[in-house]
Amino acid sequence: MSVERTTATGGMETSYGFRRVGAGDKQSLVNDVFHKVANRYDLMNDLMSGGLHRLWKDAMVAWLNPPKRAGWKVLDVAGGTGDVAFRIIEASHRHAHATVLDINGSMLEVGRDRAEKKNLSEYTDFVEANAEALPFEDDTFDAYTIAFGIRNVPRIDVALSEAFRVLKRGGRFLCLEFSEVDMPLLDKAYEAWSFNAIPKIGKAVTGDGEPYSYLVESIRKFPNQQNFASMITRAGFDRVTYRNYSGGIAALHSGWKL
Repeated sequence: MSVERTTATGGMETSYGFRRVGAGDKQSLVNDVFHKVANRYDLMNDLMSGGLHRLWKDAMVAWLNPPKRAGWKVLDVAGGTGDVAFRIIEASHRHAHATVLDINGSMLEVGRDRAEKKNLSEYTDFVEANAEALPFEDDTFDAYTIAFGIRNVPRIDVALSEAFRVLKRGGRFLCLEFSEVDMPLLDKAYEAWSFNAIPKIGKAVTGDGEPYSYLVESIRKFPNQQNFASMITRAGFDRVTYRNYSGGIAALHSGWKL
């Protein structure tokens, strides 16, 4: 694949998959993708990861290790369906309070319905807003999580700065995202699966393969592990590190506001 990843200096703000778009055009295009897949979001992630996203999210919450005490607050960004937020609440023995923020109303509708069915509505808030302009005061949250959403944010550096702003001192940033495979044979197999199989399966299952083409292309354009770690550090976070999952198919980045 000749297309190069963006680096720590930026580029995702004008990258809609492999297409170059105007600086203000990406957000509406991405919104349209998620309006289309909202009701099949779990299926989408299963296709993208071979079902492994469930294990990766469990590992994310385990590393976060939310305390089992009242008053601890987490902001889960781009998490409209509540998949990560619900895991965090349960891991805290229902002591944590999760604010789920997403720019896409369709995704949030799915999350609200799921919260009611799981009897978790009292532990969650759902907020429709942009990750680049969080509607919260400084030093509000104990943790900020985002899973498979940061690569869809046009100005990643701005979103990271906002994450730093709303975290309390001692707060934790965790980001789970598809990344760069670091195993020579696995990278070719995963790329072949992503670009050849996923859009076709997506079209067969949902009737529309275009959203899946964008999603696999956006993975290929996203900065690799080290470059993304550099962006997190530049936003002000300390003790920045990451863990690779499944040979680098996904990576979990961590940072602290100290």
